Order: sequence, then structure tokens, then C-alpha cells
Amino acid sequence: MTQNPLSHLQPQLEAALENLALELSGSQVDALMTYLSLLQKWNKVYNLTAIRDPQEMLIKHLIDSLAVVPHIDSPSVIDVGSGGGLPGIPLAICFPDRRIDMLDSNIKKTRFLIQAKAELGLKNSQVWHKRVEEYQPDPLYGAVVSRAFASLEDMFSWTKELLPQNGVWWAMKAQKETEELANLPSYAHVAEIIELQVPGLDAQRRLIKALKVSSN
Repeated sequence: MTQNPLSHLQPQLEAALENLALELSGSQVDALMTYLSLLQKWNKVYNLTAIRDPQEMLIKHLIDSLAVVPHIDSPSVIDVGSGGGLPGIPLAICFPDRRIDMLDSNIKKTRFLIQAKAELGLKNSQVWHKRVEEYQPDPLYGAVVSRAFASLEDMFSWTKELLPQNGVWWAMKAQKETEELANLPSYAHVAEIIELQVPGLDAQRRLIKALKVSSN
């Protein structure tokens, strides 16, 4: 087996997993490292992220996404505006028994997601190349997750048809962005604001949990 060119970063990932109290198998850790390597490799051509340094990618993308894993309890999740697969691919690796789909309107990014899904053997995930307003899933998802996708108001408006009554939105936000909590639609109820501690990241992060309380 070819050694992962980023294997020197694995101890840092393992330390972060321990810090987050995430108990993953060796094969899951290997999959996360393979994903990081794929993200770096494809980024050179597909411009998946402005971050180029692998260690920055590890902390600001991979570990940042893993910080939400202990909180996500929905049986089926769609990552909307998934981009390079964050947090969708880490969630799919951590939750092999749950449906974790990814949607993006950018064809280059969905090509990468399809390739990564194949190389990682993620049988619990589908990739959708669509505008979110055009996607009509059946069945609906238990939850929508997004990371730096849109304002809360737009996220709720664009994705409300993906959720049933009492479905959950999980919005990953920088702490400074939460002033938008003041103007939310009546069909969305903020149930919890979780302060995230991301190992190695000197910045504040929040996970906002909101419930779909009506369809109006």
C-alpha cells in the first residue's frame, strides 16, 4: 500500500480525536487521512479551498468539521453547499451506519466528492449536483448541516423543503456571525447554541441547532 504523503500529520489528528472524545477505528482514521490527502491533491487543480498548507487544512477544515461529530444525532443528514466535502465526508466516515449525503451546485466540487466517495468506499453517501432549491428528496432528511454556506435566514429558507416537521438544522458558524439570530423565520426555532472547542484552532466556533416547527 502506498504511504499517505501526509502521514506525518496523523499524530496531530489522533490527538485531536482524543481531545474531542471521538473513538474511531484504525480504518476510520486512515480514511480521514486519505481524505485529507485527496483534498490537498485535488485542490491544486479544482480550487476546492483557499487554504493550501496541509497542516492548516487539517486544523481549519478536517478537525473543525470533526468537532461537530459528538453533537450530530440525526439518522440521516444532508450537507448542503458541501464544497470539498466539509463536514459531509468526515461525518460519513464517522457514521457508517447513517445516511450522509452531500449537495453542491459546483460541478468541479461534486466531481471531487464523487471521486472521494469512491476512493473512500463510502456506501452510506450520495452526491447531488444541484441547486438546493431544485432538490426534492424522498424520503426527507432528519437533518441539514452546513458550514459557511449562507446566512441562517437563507439556509433555513432554501433548505426547509428537505426536512419534515421537527427536522433539525445544524449550522456551523464562527462566533462573530451569530448576530443574525435576531431575524429568523417563524418556522425555525433555535433550540441550542453549542460552543465548540476545536483542538489547535485559535478561533471561536459555534454549532447552532434549530428545529423546523412549521412549514410556513
